[in-house]
Amino acid sequence: MAPRFISFLICQLAGGLIGWWLGHDGGIRVGLVAGGLGWLVVDSMRGARVLRWLRRGEFTAPLAVGGLWGELVDRMRRVLRTREQELADSRQRLQEFLAAIQASPNGVVLLDPQGRIEWSNQTAAQQFGFDLQRDMQQQVGNLVRDPSFAAYFNSGKWTQEIVIAGPGSSASRPVKLSVHLHPYGEGRTLLLSRDVTAVEQAEIMRRDFVANVSHEIRTPLTVLMGFVETLQHLPLDEAERDRYLALMAQQAHRMQTLVSDLLTLSRLEGSPLPGTGEWTGVGSLMAQCEQEAHALSAILGKSQGLRFTAAPDVEIAGSPSELLSALSNLVSNAVRYTPSGGTIHVQGRTLADGRFEFSVRDSGPGIAPEHISRLTERFYRVDRSRSRETGGTGLGLAIVKHVVQRHGAELKIESTPGVGSTFAIVFPASRIRPAGAPAGGTERPATESAAAR
Repeated sequence: MAPRFISFLICQLAGGLIGWWLGHDGGIRVGLVAGGLGWLVVDSMRGARVLRWLRRGEFTAPLAVGGLWGELVDRMRRVLRTREQELADSRQRLQEFLAAIQASPNGVVLLDPQGRIEWSNQTAAQQFGFDLQRDMQQQVGNLVRDPSFAAYFNSGKWTQEIVIAGPGSSASRPVKLSVHLHPYGEGRTLLLSRDVTAVEQAEIMRRDFVANVSHEIRTPLTVLMGFVETLQHLPLDEAERDRYLALMAQQAHRMQTLVSDLLTLSRLEGSPLPGTGEWTGVGSLMAQCEQEAHALSAILGKSQGLRFTAAPDVEIAGSPSELLSALSNLVSNAVRYTPSGGTIHVQGRTLADGRFEFSVRDSGPGIAPEHISRLTERFYRVDRSRSRETGGTGLGLAIVKHVVQRHGAELKIESTPGVGSTFAIVFPASRIRPAGAPAGGTERPATESAAAR
């Protein structure tokens, strides 16, 4: 402020001196007024330049103006630069925040006080079928037409999430979305969504599994309890008593088999994957399967044509107990479901590309196409009554599936109703070697070498 006052005094002094020089004493007053007016004109011109600079908004360009106006311009530029930097930082943080929400596996939708969509990430758009260009500022209730969501949105009681069907959901391919609303800001609403289809399916499978296990155990237990009460309260001769005890032993064996299969599944799911350091001969595995097949066929009182083709002289890398369990389950299934007079052909062969295929072909009743994809589910049965007659637990193919996956193999199922079925496991070439190959490496089977030549 002092320089500005000094400049005014200098103009006054200069005007007074010029006026005295031109008009002696009378000219001093005129000179003082002229000096003051001249200073005011110059200062007003500087102010007008600053005003034009502000109106143009060219704050990045410097303005050459001196005095108080120059200092004012400098201070304004510094303040504006600071504000611009803060605004740029805020925009950068906002973009990072939006990018983080975009990368979220959950859906996020921002709704205004009227329930219109202000912003949505790509996940929510996919889950609800939004068009991010067309549906902005649309009422969310017009786009998500599930009645339960409409009731939930209008109730205002959003302490709990709800589960609704997603777009394109069907009985064969259900899609479930969990939706939770949260109020924020001045009347605005945050909509969070996540795809819970897998969780819902897992919960359904868990409930079905518990129900199936309970049912499978309850049935033989009920039979056992009935026989026990009969033995306790009725006078029976020795033949009847022996028959009841045999039936009790049969039901006890059924429960024991079920528990054993459940423990096998639990062990497969919780143990490390088998390595390639342990090798088992295919011949020994098929010989054990053949013994078990004949024994089971005799127990079931069936007369079947069991034919086992001689196994090639190769070895498989993996867990011997798991491999035997998988192969044996395929063979025992064929024995159980093939009626007397039918044929069962078990074969092991090395394919041209070095892989090994173990196949079981039977002349049983066959399986309709709609059932094949579900055969490896736990307790899934095509015909529940026939399965109980054969004594199966409904877990055999589930065990096979786990063993196949753990060994990097492939399970193939082909079946024609009224003709028969073929179940095959194809092991990768990396787990196959000729019998007696050096422990330090795996040689390719002769068939693969020949094919390579």
